[in-house]
Amino acid sequence: MSLLAVRDLKVRLGAVQAIDGISFTVGRGEFVGLIGPNGAGKSTLLRTVLGLLPAQGEIAIDGKAAAAMSARERAAHIAYLAQEREIAWDVPVETAVALGRAPHRPAFAGLRDADRDAIEQAMRRMEVDGFRQRPATELSGGEKARVLIARALAQDTPLLLADEPAAGLDPGHQIALMRLFAELASEGRSVVASLHDLGLAARWCSRLILLDRGRIAADGMPGTVLTPQRVREIYGVTAFFGTAAGGNVVQPLDLAEPDEDGAAQR
Repeated sequence: MSLLAVRDLKVRLGAVQAIDGISFTVGRGEFVGLIGPNGAGKSTLLRTVLGLLPAQGEIAIDGKAAAAMSARERAAHIAYLAQEREIAWDVPVETAVALGRAPHRPAFAGLRDADRDAIEQAMRRMEVDGFRQRPATELSGGEKARVLIARALAQDTPLLLADEPAAGLDPGHQIALMRLFAELASEGRSVVASLHDLGLAARWCSRLILLDRGRIAADGMPGTVLTPQRVREIYGVTAFFGTAAGGNVVQPLDLAEPDEDGAAQR
């Protein structure tokens, strides 16, 4: 049974058809990179799966219709990392991470041993345990990003949705995060992350879904989705393609020149 099943999903934002009839499933143990140019529908898709936007079509989470699930029930199945990295609460880092345990315990109940273990593991994985008592509002942008990722990890759900999780992180922490997501997939959990960095997507994801104008342009292994022609047509750039250290390397190089017939690249 798939963790997430989307069928003929359509989302309209004002006059714009943001998602236009897409279908796909996500099974256990997958690290899916959701890629595509700005405005392709990546963030809209993630927010719709979470029930934050009205839509037509069907969404099932772990075999159950999402429309029939309460917010708490959905949060027990899916953790979400939003694009925004601001932390509004003047609380210690450890308290901010502990908020990820809310779906697993009754309201106003204290932390159990299982909660504390999940919080500690999440903080260690994101290397924020060293400043657990610092006010979260005083952290740098990259540190806040890592705290919010730790909060999502502490939620300990079968499926993690992340909207541009590598944004604001330095290269070392970007790679560490991609490695972590791959480890979660190897443990049987699944991750769906929207990514603008094609190099990270090509190297670390087990599968890529390429969105373009609200539709799926390609879905499959990174080497079959990211091709020179497709990158040129959809992103309007040329890129270097290769392999190194056992993984794919994709590095955008320059804007693509117009075709011979003079057609402009976007």
